[in-house]
Amino acid sequence: MTATRGNFLAGVAGAGAVATARPIFAAASPATVKSATQGMTFTTLRDRGVDHLGIRTPKGIVDVAVAAKSLGIANPPMHIDDVVVGAGDLGSLRRIAAEAPAGALRDPNTVEYGPLVANPPKILCIGLNYAAHLAEMHEKAAADPELFNKYTASLNRHKGTIQLSRVPGKNFDYETELVMIIGTGGHDIPESSALSHVFGYAIGHDFTARDLQYKLTQWLPGKAPDQFAPLGPWLVTADQIPDPQALQVQTYVNDEPTPRQDLSTANMIHNCANIIAYVSQLVTLTPGDVIFTGTPPGVIAGKPKDQQVWLKPGDRIRSTITKLGELNFSLT
Repeated sequence: MTATRGNFLAGVAGAGAVATARPIFAAASPATVKSATQGMTFTTLRDRGVDHLGIRTPKGIVDVAVAAKSLGIANPPMHIDDVVVGAGDLGSLRRIAAEAPAGALRDPNTVEYGPLVANPPKILCIGLNYAAHLAEMHEKAAADPELFNKYTASLNRHKGTIQLSRVPGKNFDYETELVMIIGTGGHDIPESSALSHVFGYAIGHDFTARDLQYKLTQWLPGKAPDQFAPLGPWLVTADQIPDPQALQVQTYVNDEPTPRQDLSTANMIHNCANIIAYVSQLVTLTPGDVIFTGTPPGVIAGKPKDQQVWLKPGDRIRSTITKLGELNFSLT
C-alpha cells in the first residue's frame, strides 16, 4: 500500500486510528494555528505504509492517533498537513502531548519516518543563494533570487533512500538547505513582516544530478526527479527559531568526520524574509507551501574537475542544521 494521508484517514489501523469517518470542522485561522502549536515540534511517523502525525516530547515521540483514541479525543489532526492548514481539533494537541499514555510513546531511534509533509501546494526552491557557493560554481550574481521548483513526487524522508537508477544521470551531488513551511499565505508580502508568515522550519536536501541540471538551460531535470527532496525529520515551529539567519548548515558523507558543507545561514545573499517577499510577488503563497532557501558552498560540483568524486550507490548523507536536528538518507 502506498503511504498516504488518505489511507490513514480512510481508517487504516496501523497507527491505532478508529475506522470511522471523521467529522468535518471549519479550518482554524493561521493565528489560532500559531497559538495552538507554539513551542511544539512535529514529525511524520510511518506504520504499515501509512504516514501519520507525531509530536516530539522529552518522553519520546507521541503517536497522536493512539494517544487521542486513549484520551477519547475524536478529531485530532492526523498529519502535519492538517496542523499547518488548521484542520482537526488543534486545541487537543497540548493535552495529547502532555497526557499521552505509555502505549502512545515511540522511540525516535527505532520508529520509521515518513516525508515530513504529504501534499504541499507548492515546493519552491532558491538556487545560488550563498556568495561562496556562487563563486565555486563560477556563476554571476543575479539581482533577484534564482527560483525553480520540485514536485510532491520528489518528497523523501528521514532514513529514506534515493534510487539513483531511477534517473538517467550519473553526476550526483548533495545540497543541504534550510526549509521554510508557510503557515500564513498572502500575495505581495512585505519583507518587514514576512517571517510572521512562516509556520516552521525543517532540514531539507536539494539532491541534484548535475549532468541533468546543466544538460538544458532549465534546471528541472536535475533537481525535480522522484525522491530528490528528502525533508525532516522535525518541523520546528517558527517561535523556536527567532532568527533563521543564525543557523549552521552542515553536510557529512558516509563516516567522514569533517563536514563537506559548513556555513551559517547568515551568509545567505537573499535572507528568508526577502525570499518570501520576492516569491509572493510572483505567486500567492498558501499554508503548507514549502520553500528551500539555497545551499552553502562545498558541493562536489564546486571542486576542480580532477577532484570531483560523484555520489554513488551505497553512500550515506547526513544533513544537520542548528536547532533542527539531523536528516539522514542513503543512496541505492
